[in-house]
Amino acid sequence: MAIERIKLHRMALPLRSPFRTSMAVETHRDTYLVEAVTDTGISGWGECVAMDWPGYTHEYTDGAWDVTLEFLLPRLDRVRHDPNPQAVRAALDEIKGHVMAKTALSTAVLDAWLRERHQSLADFLGADKTAVDAGVSVGIPEAQSIDALMSEVAGYIDQGYKRIKLKIQPGWDVEPVRAVRSTWSTIPLQVDANQAYRRTDTALMRELDEFDLLLIEQPLPEDDWVGHVELAMSCSTPICLDESIISLGTCEAALNFGAARIINIKPGRVGGILESVDIHNMCLARDVPVWCGGMLETGIGRAANVALAAMPGFTLPGDTSASSRYFAQDITAPFELVDGQLLVPRGAGIGVDPISEVIAELTSAVAEISLTHS
Repeated sequence: MAIERIKLHRMALPLRSPFRTSMAVETHRDTYLVEAVTDTGISGWGECVAMDWPGYTHEYTDGAWDVTLEFLLPRLDRVRHDPNPQAVRAALDEIKGHVMAKTALSTAVLDAWLRERHQSLADFLGADKTAVDAGVSVGIPEAQSIDALMSEVAGYIDQGYKRIKLKIQPGWDVEPVRAVRSTWSTIPLQVDANQAYRRTDTALMRELDEFDLLLIEQPLPEDDWVGHVELAMSCSTPICLDESIISLGTCEAALNFGAARIINIKPGRVGGILESVDIHNMCLARDVPVWCGGMLETGIGRAANVALAAMPGFTLPGDTSASSRYFAQDITAPFELVDGQLLVPRGAGIGVDPISEVIAELTSAVAEISLTHS
């Protein structure tokens, strides 16, 4: 097979309700899909998980779109006649950074490559689960209302979610956690700060130890390795790193330094499925728990995440929520909870396809590029 052309589909999906973190409030999922079309007419799909502004990382949607067209596609063109996963990875890695753009493109090509071989992504990865436990991320309520938080959490528990994650920030931390834990004493519970705290907040972080949390996710800035080591030594609750983990090398450093005891793996943040597998394999060998994070993905990104989360080392519930957590209308057939789990797609490639009518309705811009390298 050969990759004949690449098509980018820009779109904004309205969220069911605003999603508030310590960084921003999102009302739409601003994204683009990558469609990789082979010379046999098969399409593979990937999703860019960058936000519409450089608040989570330096990447943002418009920038990822531009770097894909100007820099990544010429590299992909060189291997279009043999787009095996390792060749694609090596070609794209000639460009420094821009991991979310790389992930979207490489996942689309991998999807097409697997569809040509009638192999599922889950099988390619060596997944050993047919379903994965679903966790849910709960944003900071408007006006920081404890009553609103409790109502939202109750709804998710009624739906069957296996784990609750609370977004926290200074001024919204100990008391909301206390309220949730006092009502649901046994539900697996964790918190996510998205880098909102500083080393001077160590005493506050220690207050969270009394609530039997699974972990504290990314409490300090991503480059504060010393602070995370000190915090990990001060708290009995495990520290989990998210934004700090951008590659296999940074994961190894975090574990060797003692900055984290649990790792969040997001393909878009580390540069793709293959890098995610490398991180998983190292953590599995070291008996370090990993889980799959989320970036408000549509069904395209969610399908790849669920397949990844079905690998043996993913022992904690991830942010693999049902489609209905974020969208009234997903762009694929919706992922739905079944006894608190999501079924792992077993069709060829990522195992799902976008709904053409929905894509047509939501798409605001298209770029289509033919690959021509002989």
